[in-house]
Amino acid sequence: MTQEFRLPDLGEGLTEAEVVQWLVAEGDSVALNQTLAEVETAKAVVELPSPYEGTVTALHAAAGDTVAVGAPLIAFRLPGEEDEDPAPPADAVSPASATAGSSGSEEADDQGPEAERDAGETAQPNLVGYGAAPAAAGRPARRARRTVTAARTADTTVLEAAPHDAVVSEAPSHTTVERPRSTPPVRAYAKAQGVDLALLAATVGDRVITRADVDEYLGTVSTREEEMSAREGKVSGLRSGGYDDGAARVTRTPVRGVRKRTAEAMVASAFTAPHVTTFHTVDVTATMEFIAALREDRTLDGVRIGPLAVVAKAACLALSRFPGLNSSWDQEAGEIVEHHFVDLGIAAATDRGLIVPVIRDAERLSLPDLAQALSALTATARSGKTPPADLLGGTFSLTNIGVFGVDAGTPILPPGQTGILACGAVRRLPWEHRGEVALRQVMTLSLSFDHRVVDGAEGAQFLKTVADLLENPARAMLLA
Repeated sequence: MTQEFRLPDLGEGLTEAEVVQWLVAEGDSVALNQTLAEVETAKAVVELPSPYEGTVTALHAAAGDTVAVGAPLIAFRLPGEEDEDPAPPADAVSPASATAGSSGSEEADDQGPEAERDAGETAQPNLVGYGAAPAAAGRPARRARRTVTAARTADTTVLEAAPHDAVVSEAPSHTTVERPRSTPPVRAYAKAQGVDLALLAATVGDRVITRADVDEYLGTVSTREEEMSAREGKVSGLRSGGYDDGAARVTRTPVRGVRKRTAEAMVASAFTAPHVTTFHTVDVTATMEFIAALREDRTLDGVRIGPLAVVAKAACLALSRFPGLNSSWDQEAGEIVEHHFVDLGIAAATDRGLIVPVIRDAERLSLPDLAQALSALTATARSGKTPPADLLGGTFSLTNIGVFGVDAGTPILPPGQTGILACGAVRRLPWEHRGEVALRQVMTLSLSFDHRVVDGAEGAQFLKTVADLLENPARAMLLA
């Protein structure tokens, strides 16, 4: 009699599962509770135990196939039965009343499952949808999977000392053991790391091998290999590859504090706001001459005005004409929030990481006041004493990459802001000036903006306005 086993309900409302691999084949004899296959649902990989004892006559799905709950999965021939009398599908038999007896006689029905077990007949299945009755104490019997090598029955100490890619000789053909118990992800991980799970089976005992077991084994092997390399290095005076004994190959630094928060903010910004970056190279010779003249002005003693201060002032003036760059996107409200003030963020590189302190109401400051605010802000940031409140609420930001000798870049927006302007290095280059080629001082500006708030035209117009002010600072009189 052939008995069908249908895919049972694996819980949580799942309606199907994929066959990861079969652990039995047609013609195999299986015991009650022996693992038949591993199937993967949307939640996890599950081992299916056999609800019957018998011989496998058919596998109704191949590895990789998706099977619906209730669909035939595997067929058995029960002990002492012939194939001519197929039984009804397993799901048509009540778990409380189904029997695995062969005669179907009234006498057998009267004796019940206990009598069948006493007579050495098949036990009654009892799992979710079918289920297998608890077997005797101890580990369920499993089919012998493959021939093993003699080394795999060796002492545990030998196994631990053996490298994970050691080659061992074949054992006698009659020596067989069970396949090491683990899940498909762990087997895939072990294979990728070059670890033979059979080497771990002797150390973990009667439990399932986990990823942590593989990592622990790799750590043990790595430690021993390093110890051997160190001993060899002491003999030769050099490590393999020419490194001396004490040379550090890697340094690990925990990500915490400012760097951790910066990393989280940059990832959130990069994957939330659609960034667009546009570039413009401008002749800033007039601006550099303007700065040189201010440094000669005795009324400005003690005030150091540099290119960044002039760019900051130009940006504040341009934002009054293009307020979209000084806005923010409110996701929850579905609104664009336009700010009528400029809280100007200044990106500052410190020993603790990148921070962006803010100059409040920067649009109200004169150029000398803005320069002094920049100096104070930078000194405080580098000393690590910037108050947390000064790191919040910027509406537009500047970053001076020119101080590192860099010409251009694609800066990432601080979270909540729509625009950030990067100032490149000032370089003396051949440039067209008044119809001739002359050696001029030029700078590249890089503007990144949130394309949800600002269109490309508005971004380009803002950048051109800043460039015009740097090309001819007197134009600021037209915007003030």
